Amino acid sequence: MPFNNRVIEASASNIETASGHEQEEESARGLGSEEAKLERTKNTGGKLISGIVSVNILFLGCAIVFGSAFNKMITVVHRQMCLIILLLLTILWMIFHMVHNFQKGQNNLSKDIHAAPVWLRACLVLFGLLSLLMDVLKISSYVGYVDCDSGKAIKIAFPVIQAVFLFVQTYFFLTHAKDCVLSNKNITWCGLAITLSTNLVVWMEAVTEESLHQTEIPDFYTNYSHKIFKVSYGDKTCKCNQSACKIFKGAYHYLYPFNIEYSLFASAMAYVMWKNVGRIVEGHNHHHIFKFHAKEVCLGPMAGVLVVLAGLVTFVFYEVRSQMEDDKENAALQIYFLTNIVIVCLMSVFTVVGSIIYILDHRDHVSGKNPMRSLDVGLLVGSSLGQFLISYFTIVAVVATGGTDYINSLNVAWAVLSVVQMSLQNYFIIKGLHRESFHVQQSVVPSNLCAVQERTERSSVAESGYTTYQLCSDVCKLSWKRRVLKEVSVFLLLANIILWVMPAYGARPQFDQTIEIVFYKFTLWATVVNIGLPFVIFYRLHSAASLVEVYMTS
Repeated sequence: MPFNNRVIEASASNIETASGHEQEEESARGLGSEEAKLERTKNTGGKLISGIVSVNILFLGCAIVFGSAFNKMITVVHRQMCLIILLLLTILWMIFHMVHNFQKGQNNLSKDIHAAPVWLRACLVLFGLLSLLMDVLKISSYVGYVDCDSGKAIKIAFPVIQAVFLFVQTYFFLTHAKDCVLSNKNITWCGLAITLSTNLVVWMEAVTEESLHQTEIPDFYTNYSHKIFKVSYGDKTCKCNQSACKIFKGAYHYLYPFNIEYSLFASAMAYVMWKNVGRIVEGHNHHHIFKFHAKEVCLGPMAGVLVVLAGLVTFVFYEVRSQMEDDKENAALQIYFLTNIVIVCLMSVFTVVGSIIYILDHRDHVSGKNPMRSLDVGLLVGSSLGQFLISYFTIVAVVATGGTDYINSLNVAWAVLSVVQMSLQNYFIIKGLHRESFHVQQSVVPSNLCAVQERTERSSVAESGYTTYQLCSDVCKLSWKRRVLKEVSVFLLLANIILWVMPAYGARPQFDQTIEIVFYKFTLWATVVNIGLPFVIFYRLHSAASLVEVYMTS
């Protein structure tokens, strides 16, 4: 009995001790919870302030850019002065951030391996170099007007500062795009918000200038009374003192599409960095290495190359015939519409096939937070609204006026099929981005024949002393489902590229026909096209980039 009593007392003591520990742990958890809440509150405040800063800069930039385009009271010099201030402010912050992180080392950073993949950084460098070339041509053209242009200093300074901005920003994103900053978060949030807004304002400036350059009032429409003010280098009496001015001026307009896309890619990378501030990345990250083998895919690249060639021939024919007046451009419009209809029909068929494979190939959906993937999906859906806007305005105009001639029938068919194709493609790409990659799933069950032979080859190579080895080609063959997905991805990638090239380099069939202009009047229709078309152009290039990711995970 005494022994039992001691046991009971010891048990009671242990229970009391355990309950005491539990109370201490609960208190600690409560304290930690309070600290976590306080930290989240601080983070929310910093992000909110940076968001407010970004929105204000963006809307102010919009007002200045559009005001200078449609009212002579705000000149090009005023617009470029405001842009110079934004560019200098962004340059100073990026230099400060890089110097600060160099001094602190990597202790205040974690890395998001999904941010800024290789293809995105490669596009940023390529478009940055072409944008830099555009600035050089602008400077060469502006110098020719220094003798008579009152705003020569600002007009020369702007491309110079923009060139410096391109260099600093490209280096900044190449070295810091994957960073998840854990210190000085409020300053970093505000700096990235300014960077994001600056790139968007530069994008709007380039889009506005390019749209006004490509928009011409049709000869048949005489009721247009508003004026648009394009970039000018002095008044009409100001003559260039160089014989190559026209060449420079014509050349840099062909580089505007690359500058436009550069600004959007930079905006996307700034947004991902902004989302990653304060984020601690956990778990394993998987690298996607882009490898293209001719044995893996054949039909998709061949069909895609044919589509690209057909699109280029059609685009050249359209541009040449649109300058002629013998048949009022009907032949050029017909061929342009027919080619685009065939392209979007083929894309729809390929997309349906790929979507069916998704249903047959049961693969897990990715889990975990990924700001880059979320941004890709948001940009894909958001930019597709530009084509929806133009298409539905066209459909309403043709149906309301009862236009039944051949050109209007092709126009409506292209509008409807473009909406269908984009909807199907959005489904295909979004499903592809949210599927686990093939090699991730295979790592769970490594007992397949290819994995066994790979290990065997590695061990035999290690014994023989060679430093490289080649995986088996006969055993490691793609399944037919993976092959079909890769074929579809490559074809859609090439088709989206040619559908980007044509509008990016001046194809404007929306202004070569009368029905929408007469129905909506030129002012409204030009506004719809000039708002929607830049999003269409971005959608095509962004889709091509996303399809690279889908190809790698297939």
